[in-house]
Amino acid sequence: MKRGPFLLGALSGLTVVANADHVFARALADTPLPGLPGADNRVLLLINLQGGNDGLNCVVPHGDPTYYQVRQNIAVAPSDVLHIDARVGLNPRMTAFKKLYDKNMVAIVQGVGYPAPDHSHFRSTEIWQTAVPDRYEHTGWLGRYLDGANLPADNLFNAIALAQVLPEVLVAQKTDVPSVAALAGYGLVSDRNAAARRTYSELVADNRFPFQSPYLAHVAEIEDHAQRGSEELPKLIAGYTSDAAYPATPLGRSLALAAQIVGSRSGTRVLYIQHGSFDTHVSQRGTQDRLLGEFSDAIAAFYGDLAAHGNDTRVLTMTFSEFGRRIASNASGGTDHGEASPLFLIGGGVKGGLYGTTPDLGGVQTNMGNLKYTTDFRSVYATVIERWLGRPSAPVLFGNYPQIGGLIS
Repeated sequence: MKRGPFLLGALSGLTVVANADHVFARALADTPLPGLPGADNRVLLLINLQGGNDGLNCVVPHGDPTYYQVRQNIAVAPSDVLHIDARVGLNPRMTAFKKLYDKNMVAIVQGVGYPAPDHSHFRSTEIWQTAVPDRYEHTGWLGRYLDGANLPADNLFNAIALAQVLPEVLVAQKTDVPSVAALAGYGLVSDRNAAARRTYSELVADNRFPFQSPYLAHVAEIEDHAQRGSEELPKLIAGYTSDAAYPATPLGRSLALAAQIVGSRSGTRVLYIQHGSFDTHVSQRGTQDRLLGEFSDAIAAFYGDLAAHGNDTRVLTMTFSEFGRRIASNASGGTDHGEASPLFLIGGGVKGGLYGTTPDLGGVQTNMGNLKYTTDFRSVYATVIERWLGRPSAPVLFGNYPQIGGLIS
């Protein structure tokens, strides 16, 4: 078969476009990674602060006078900052989150990015989700983790994306990951007629199909998994009673469902949620402050709910955003696409505090009006993969990256 696109035919209305070296082709010849002990009962929750969260108005460098000189129209006043130390503090809308920080439940890794950063939303998001900055890759870093983690092959919920569309970070070679935007609407959109459904083995054996394809069984199996998953997930979480008052926001509702999944016996190891958009070119303070307040309140409710069920130490939450914003604000009261920014790790085995290098806005850490990265995001990923998920990181990240010492116990 020549490389290039081809079309797989209709299975109850399901149509798939693939490439000869894409996920379906490579799923046929994969071998698992060697295992590491432990991490059997842990969950990683990944939250995408999509749109490019401005790190400087999130983790505010109130001790750096340059911040106030170049951001006169959007700077957070020193008296409003939720002080962590004499140099940095949190956005004033993050009061509930600051309480988690004060309990040593939050680690802030500063100056996170990657070499030769891309300022495009689409490409930079892809880089963060595949963990491959220098070429195009068809699988996500957590998808590769799932493929090699030796998780139960018959579990339909090893990972779940609480989103409308499966994010690239969870695209795998051989692991099916469902996308569940809301439990009430979760189902196989292509065919809800139970009488018309057939198992994937029956479909593959049907000699009325006009062609035979090595990918047909895999496509039909995905459809079968999707249908069975939509029937089983509501049953798994049916007995869960929330012990928190979640905010009535999309993020609040997603985290409430995440707590139900964690509290069930679904065996889920990875969850994905998105929040935003943080693309604040205009009138940044109103938009970002609101979104950070929603994040703060929802995360606090989530960990309160988990703690009430004895699950707070089981869940490590990590945030990411495709890039930070420029150091100086623009004339529209916003900021444009930048480079490095902080990320958060919450709960689980985190040792709370500040990690990495505090930004120096007027020094050698700047690059043409942007913050240079001082911590490669793949070092954060390597730490999470090895210290939390209990897997070797080099095969997942296609290389060895230094772990951040003391970050995760």
